[in-house]
Amino acid sequence: MDGFQRHFDSQIISYGKQVIINLVNQKGSEKPLEQTFSQMVDGLGNGMVRYFAFDFHKECSRMRWDRLQILVDKVAGIQDEFGYFLVDAEGKVLMTQDGIFRSNCMDCLDRTNVIQSLLAHRSLQAQLQRLGVLHIGQRIEEQVLFERIYKNAWADNANACAKQYAGTGALKTDFTRTGKRTQWGLVMDGWNSLIRYYKNNFSDGFRQDSIDLFLGNYSVEEVYSTSPLQVQKDWKFLALPIIMVVAFSMCIICLLMAGDTWTETLAYVLFWGTSSIGTATIILYNGKDFVDAPKLVQKEKMD
Repeated sequence: MDGFQRHFDSQIISYGKQVIINLVNQKGSEKPLEQTFSQMVDGLGNGMVRYFAFDFHKECSRMRWDRLQILVDKVAGIQDEFGYFLVDAEGKVLMTQDGIFRSNCMDCLDRTNVIQSLLAHRSLQAQLQRLGVLHIGQRIEEQVLFERIYKNAWADNANACAKQYAGTGALKTDFTRTGKRTQWGLVMDGWNSLIRYYKNNFSDGFRQDSIDLFLGNYSVEEVYSTSPLQVQKDWKFLALPIIMVVAFSMCIICLLMAGDTWTETLAYVLFWGTSSIGTATIILYNGKDFVDAPKLVQKEKMD
C-alpha cells in the first residue's frame, strides 16, 4: 500500500487529479485484480483520485460497441473540468489541464487504446471549437478526411505498441479505424490472439534471455564450458506434435471420406480421434518440455 500511495502522490504532483478507468473483466480470472484495485483506491482515501470500473467485454458483448458511450458520458463532466493546455501566439497561457485519465486493462494495449482514442476524440472536438476551426454544432465526424487520418493514427499507434509488447498488431483496431466493430475484425483478432499464444509459449524465451543478458540480469561465468542456452530436446519434442497432427488429420479425413459402412467409419474416427486426444494430453502433461521458457535468469534462481 505504501508503494501504491507514493506512486499516486508523484502522479498528482506531476499531472494533478487522477481518474482511474479500469477496463478488466469483473468476473473470472480478472475479477480479483479489479476488486483489489478498487479496495486500494478506497484505502487511499485521496479525493484527488477517482476510480471507475467498466467491464469492457461484458458491456460490448454481442457487438454492442455503442455502449462505450456509457463510459464516455459518465466521465464527460470530469473531462470538461480538467480542461486542456492552451497558449496564445504571444506565449500567454490561457488554460491549463488540471487532471488526467489513467485507463488500464490487462496489458494496457487493446481495450485501453479504444477508450483513450474516444476520450482524445472528445477533447480534440472541444479544442478545435475553441480555436474556431470548427463552428459550434460542427462535429469532427463531418470532416471525413480528417476523421480518417485521426482514427488511422490511433490505430497505427496501437499496432506499434502492441507489436513491441505482444508480437502482433493490436486487437479491436477495426473499431478504432472505422468506429464500427466488424466480423472481419473479429476474425483478425482471433488470428492475432493465436499468433500471440504461439509466440508467448514457443518463441519468447530466447528473446527474454537476450534482454536479461543485455541488461546484466545474468552474469556470464567463464568456468562453464557449455552455454546454458544449449538445451537438448528429447524425442517427445518432435515426435509427439507430429503424431498429434497426423492423427488429427486422419480423423478429419475419415469424417470427410466415409468408409463402406458406418461402423467402419466410426472405428477409424474413434481410433484417430483417441490418438490425437491422447497425444495432446501427453503434450499438456509435459508442457514444460515444449514451452520456450527463459533459461538464463531461471537457471540462476534454481542454482
